[in-house]
Amino acid sequence: MWEMDAARLIRTARRRAGLSLRELARRAHTSHSTLAAYEQAHKTPNVDTLDRILTACGFRVDVTLERRPADVAIDPVARGRELVEVLQLAEMFPARHSPTLTAPKFGAVA
Repeated sequence: MWEMDAARLIRTARRRAGLSLRELARRAHTSHSTLAAYEQAHKTPNVDTLDRILTACGFRVDVTLERRPADVAIDPVARGRELVEVLQLAEMFPARHSPTLTAPKFGAVA
């Protein structure tokens, strides 16, 4: 996932800055072929390199690190059981609505 995000960040920053690959390479002190590899997600820059490239485009990197709640952790077996339970619950509902109301009117007293 990081490769795709870094590629998109570099490509977007370069385009917004109106720079060619060669001009950005000159400003970021790297080669245009390396930048092309980053933009196409063939290579992944480290954080310092990404910062240098985005700075050369006139942007800054601002990273926020947040802890994932433990209950959000991906457990494929648990997610599979949850899916089965949801599908079983869905089977309990009627497939089609009845054209007539079979419940008492709201507020009606017996």
